[in-house]
Amino acid sequence: MSTDLAEYLLDIRNKRGYLLPHHGLMAVSMPKLLDAYDALYTELTLVDRVLTKHEHEYVWMAILIASKEAIGTHHIPRYTGAGGNAREFAEILAITSLAMGSSSYRFVREHWQEHLADVAPEDAYRDAFRQAAGESDIGVAHMAAAAVLTTLGDWDGLEWQLRAAYADGVDEKGLAEALSLTMFPGGVPNFVEGADVWRKLVVSGDVEASPEFRVWAELSGQGGYNEASGIGPDHG
Repeated sequence: MSTDLAEYLLDIRNKRGYLLPHHGLMAVSMPKLLDAYDALYTELTLVDRVLTKHEHEYVWMAILIASKEAIGTHHIPRYTGAGGNAREFAEILAITSLAMGSSSYRFVREHWQEHLADVAPEDAYRDAFRQAAGESDIGVAHMAAAAVLTTLGDWDGLEWQLRAAYADGVDEKGLAEALSLTMFPGGVPNFVEGADVWRKLVVSGDVEASPEFRVWAELSGQGGYNEASGIGPDHG
């Protein structure tokens, strides 16, 4: 059994290029869960979906910086191996920092707007974001920032970022993939809430979504058990 276990863990390490402590713990105590976890991780991070490998790792870099996941160094060679470079990495740092500090812009709008009639904080944020993105693809930069804000649970910031992303013509399915990457570092509840922030922006008309995404957004009963059972505040 111990030999089989060691071989199983070596297979995981060879597949990923590394091994983390929770892999061994699950292998020893809950191997079926590890199989399911590995299948999800593979689909989430190793299988090509909408984003290119470079775009995918660009987003991961921003998420890991924002969530301070020092152990995620395996994503660095993936990023550089997919074409990432020092100039672009500086842009990732800039947009991540700006997204994390976007509450400063919202503070001005909430508390000082009456004294600053000529200042439009949300527009100022969008301008600063485009400048911070530099030579990066602006759509991918928006995806990375939206993933950062989802990871951190900054829902007001995510609203701003999603509006800015649509204004710059973001690819919706690429954006959805970017948000899905937050499930591990940010947790599934944050991914759920982030999806709902997006959904409500579509329903309200704050963003002009594609017909396919409108079908998703306008489907009723997506507020969990309370809404589905008719006792939640969003029912009806």
